[in-house]
Amino acid sequence: MTALAIVLLLAGVAGAVGRPFGLPAWVAPVSATAVGLVSGAARLAPSADALRSLGGPIGFLLAAVPLSVLLDRLGFFAAAATVLTSRSRSVGGLWILAAAVTTVLNLDAAVVLLTPLYIRIAHHRHLDGLVLASQPLILSWLASSALPVSNLTNLIAASETGATSVGFVEHLGLPSLVAVGVGWLCYRRVIRPGRLAPEAQQLDVHGRRALAIGGTVVGLVLVGFIAGRDIAITEWEVALAADVLLLAVLRGGYLPWRSVPLGTALVAAALGVLATAAVTHVSVGGWLGGDSLAGLARTAGVAALAANLINNLPALLIIAPALGHRSGPDLWAALVGVNMGPVLVVTATLASLLWVDTVRRMDVEVRSLDVTRIGLRVGLPGAAAGLATLLLLHAAGIAG
Repeated sequence: MTALAIVLLLAGVAGAVGRPFGLPAWVAPVSATAVGLVSGAARLAPSADALRSLGGPIGFLLAAVPLSVLLDRLGFFAAAATVLTSRSRSVGGLWILAAAVTTVLNLDAAVVLLTPLYIRIAHHRHLDGLVLASQPLILSWLASSALPVSNLTNLIAASETGATSVGFVEHLGLPSLVAVGVGWLCYRRVIRPGRLAPEAQQLDVHGRRALAIGGTVVGLVLVGFIAGRDIAITEWEVALAADVLLLAVLRGGYLPWRSVPLGTALVAAALGVLATAAVTHVSVGGWLGGDSLAGLARTAGVAALAANLINNLPALLIIAPALGHRSGPDLWAALVGVNMGPVLVVTATLASLLWVDTVRRMDVEVRSLDVTRIGLRVGLPGAAAGLATLLLLHAAGIAG
């Protein structure tokens, strides 16, 4: 059963990222889960426990992506991009926007919504579309650790350990900020994005309204994410309330059902069951390093390697039981590994696959090797800087 559980997990991951015969991403992992349950490789009780633990994170995913779509429909992202580039020809303002959206709203939403916007800006302002569009991809790695809502892996970790938003900010806020900063320096000097062509830009009445309303909603959402658990309000409830508020603002608006990521939710649920089945047969505790500086670096390295080999979501699900139900230093190191480390292959995160699909839909040529090249030249230095910052904080006892 051990071999079958591992084979089913690998098959589920491969099918989700490879989509054989053009099938939806959820077909292979859901089918592998069914085979596991029928064969006994995946037992019913642990599978049910895994689904219960994933309920909150998946619920947030289902509410957060429509929230971002509604903000986009309002015109918030376009207005913010206009403001951030109106007084400067630098693309740094767009980098800040992508980092903020990734951190506060979720990396998948940032990739899906900002990538087309950045390609349109690049074409309009005479820049290479792929170069500018790479920003949301890079920041899906480097800016997705500071809050539980930034990444599905964070939400799963918070659900398993009880880690709070304050805890995430305390331990991963500065490492994320350093990673984003080093990533920007590498992006500017290695990718060489160039400068935006000059253009007189002013927000019209609609743009100012979108910025005011959208900024208020995002601010309220951020407060809800940070303080909600203290009053027994979960992240998905905050996101759903924001959806309702924006639907009221967009008079005559409707819930964008097609934007609800049901397929991604099925992938996450199925991989959760498959990873749980695999971890009941194989212990990974011996691969991790403990709470010393060298041990934390080893934990982050193992997590990053696993993410690149089998995708960061099942990697976290397999590693999580070995970390215990606590938010200790090894948890933060593992999250740096699975969030910032999957820079080598396009299949390492669902966000990277979404990015490739989005770029190709915008008629911009991109290859899987482009993701590796960008990851090695920009993502890896940023991730290394983020990990180094986490280790320095631990050594200094500032965020132990």
